Amino acid sequence: MDRSPPSASTTASARLATFFAHPGWGVFSRSMAAIFGGYALAAVTCVFCALALPGARGQTVLTGMLVAIVVCACAALWAFASRTALRAWLGIALPTVVMAAVAWALGAWA
Repeated sequence: MDRSPPSASTTASARLATFFAHPGWGVFSRSMAAIFGGYALAAVTCVFCALALPGARGQTVLTGMLVAIVVCACAALWAFASRTALRAWLGIALPTVVMAAVAWALGAWA
């Protein structure tokens, strides 16, 4: 058993861990993931659909916008249905990054 006095960094990290262990921070994080992550995912989905779908440019843009509305709603559902806040962020951020990379490869933002 270690009876040495705790160092300042150990005490600070323990206080920080207990501060973020409060359930309100999980709700706040999930809300931010739903709002900002969902918006980013919807925006990238719109760009991705406009570039990846075949057809006239106006039709693909309109289709991308309609799909983005559904994706944004599903992102909000995912943020609160996932087991942890980290999974919520990863479940929204990973598809956003993948679709942005593919859209960039297809010529978006050139």
